Amino acid sequence: MQTTQRIVAAGAALAVGLVVASVTLSAQRPAVGNAIRQFVTVDAPVVALTNARVIDGTGAAVRTDQTVILRDGIIAAVGPAATTPVPEGAQVMDLTGKTLLPGMVMVHEHLYYPTGPGVYGQLGESFVRLYLAGGVTTMRTGGNVNGFMDLNMKRQIEAGSKAGPAIDATAPYLNGPNTFIQMRALKGPDDARRQVNYWADEGATSFKAYMQITRADLGAAIDEAHKRGIKVTGHLCSVTYAEAADLGIDNLEHAFLAATDFVPNKRPDVCPGQSQGQQTIAALDENGEPFKALVRKLIDKKVTLTTTPAVFETFTPGRPLPPGLEVLVTPLREQFEQGYARTAKNAQSIYATLFPKAMKLDLAFARAGGTLVAGTDPTGGGGVIPGFSNQRTIELLVEAGFTPVEAIKIVTLNGANYLGRSKTVGSIAVGKQADLLVVAGDPSATIGDIRKIELVFKQGIGFDSARLIASVSGRVGIW
Repeated sequence: MQTTQRIVAAGAALAVGLVVASVTLSAQRPAVGNAIRQFVTVDAPVVALTNARVIDGTGAAVRTDQTVILRDGIIAAVGPAATTPVPEGAQVMDLTGKTLLPGMVMVHEHLYYPTGPGVYGQLGESFVRLYLAGGVTTMRTGGNVNGFMDLNMKRQIEAGSKAGPAIDATAPYLNGPNTFIQMRALKGPDDARRQVNYWADEGATSFKAYMQITRADLGAAIDEAHKRGIKVTGHLCSVTYAEAADLGIDNLEHAFLAATDFVPNKRPDVCPGQSQGQQTIAALDENGEPFKALVRKLIDKKVTLTTTPAVFETFTPGRPLPPGLEVLVTPLREQFEQGYARTAKNAQSIYATLFPKAMKLDLAFARAGGTLVAGTDPTGGGGVIPGFSNQRTIELLVEAGFTPVEAIKIVTLNGANYLGRSKTVGSIAVGKQADLLVVAGDPSATIGDIRKIELVFKQGIGFDSARLIASVSGRVGIW
């Protein structure tokens, strides 16, 4: 890391243009346990980040030559470097030529990875480090196939004994009869309500419905979750997006790629199969009335869509190898590379049409006023590596037609708004939690610079990205 640090004293009066926080005396930096101390390079009560370029996450124009003051884990001041005094005794980091971004808030993440046919290995320890290293400071696990690991990992990170993002922990999937050996089948609406209450009592803060759920079960789950102030998302198939919106669902995963609304003669509560749904989406006209009508309904019903382009890119011929494969254990890396080679030869793949169409639909939804959030979904055939894939998601949003500043807002403030955390995270503003990324470059001009994250601040504690990655490199797939 090239940033320099020095201790300075400054007693200057506050200048014009300085914004100062009303930070309470009770503000505290989080605990840093012995197990994560090795990854921490900045741990001071007051930190001054000077001469930085700031992309604040709100979609506002980039600001140059800024100083950001962190005090006890809170952003205490943001202002021009020339007029923003550095507090006495602050640890000063000169970020000339570098960019500050808010920590990412990503909402379709997992702590598991495909390790064999239809089997997912639980990789919580390595994954939370990689997410944090890649710039994710808050994440929702978009469903789990373990039960308690996500909940326990959330608590250990909060206690300072694990290095990772703050976790919005989703309960095990709510689904109907299915073939997944790690997924339970609901036995009806009463059972759906029982499952919601059981997992909410255990500490789950989100629920996810899956492809074979019925409308009755989904409606019961949504009703019960909403009674407890908890949101419900879904990767659907048997239930259409319009039906789910009418039932009150909060969020739909994979943007329009899981929608079966346009399948001819679709039977109620029956998943028509992946290929049928994909074909209708690939042929969908983003300027046509059927699509626009669904968009209007989703917006009217305040349904947020989660786009997950990184996982679908791995299914698409002609796309580059995904970043981060080197951290995998050799068998998993080779397994993905073999699948990638097969994909590259599949000139008839539906994804050659479907992938670019999905990006057009994402853009059309957002331009129509819909709320888009993002995640990575490290499932599929592998190759979607936490942290690396989160950065790749931002690049893909720009490829879809969003500006870099818009793409950054989708993965920061939009996610925070959806999770109900925007008062504390999601943007760089006085009084918010000091969740910040130090990037060696300018992603607003060159989006590829988003891969150059050097330092990740979480509640004012600075974690070295390279150290976090090195601690798991070559071993991801074991734990």
